[in-house]
Amino acid sequence: MTGHRSIGDTEKAVQAKLGETPIRHAQMAAVGNIYRAAAAVRQHFENSVLRGAELTWTSFVVLWVVWIWGEMETRRVAEEAGISKGTLTGVARTLQGRGLMERSGHPTDGRLALLSLTPAGEELMAELFPQFNAEEAFVTDDLTDTEARQLADLLRRIVVRVETDGEQRRLDLLGGADPRPRRSGRRARG
Repeated sequence: MTGHRSIGDTEKAVQAKLGETPIRHAQMAAVGNIYRAAAAVRQHFENSVLRGAELTWTSFVVLWVVWIWGEMETRRVAEEAGISKGTLTGVARTLQGRGLMERSGHPTDGRLALLSLTPAGEELMAELFPQFNAEEAFVTDDLTDTEARQLADLLRRIVVRVETDGEQRRLDLLGGADPRPRRSGRRARG
C-alpha cells in the first residue's frame, strides 16, 4: 500500500502490530496525534501562507521570535525557535541574504552575535502575521473558542511538564550519564 494513510488507518495498524503488548494506548495516541497535527499544520502553512513569502516554517519561526522579542543573541534565538545553533546559522544567512535580518556583534562580548530584523523584515512580518493567523483560525475552525482554549491549555501543560521535569527524566533514563551525541542515522564508517 502506498500513499498517505489516514490517522484512523495508522491507529488500527498500531493496534494490530502491538496486540496485547502492555502499553498505555491513550498516551501513545496523544503523543502520536501531537506529532501528526504539528506535521499537518506545518505542511499546510508552508504550502499556503508561507509559500507566497518564500519562507519555510523554520525561517518564519526565526523571524517571529526576533520580531516579538527584538534584537537577541543567536543562541537565544535558537533556543526560542527550538532549533540547533547550526540550523539557525543557515536560516539567518538566508534571511540576511534576502534583506530581512541583520547580524551584528555583541557590544561587550566579541564571541557573541546578535540578530535583529531589518525594516523590510519588520514590514514582512507586519503584513504576513495577519495572514498566518487567518490560517491558524482555518486549521482550528472545527473547534469552538472554548475547545481551542482547552486544547491550548492541555498542550501548554505538556510543554511545562517537559520543561520542568524532562531533564531529570533524561538523567534517570541514562543512569546519570551524558546523552550520546545525536547522529543522522547513518552507520559508523568502519
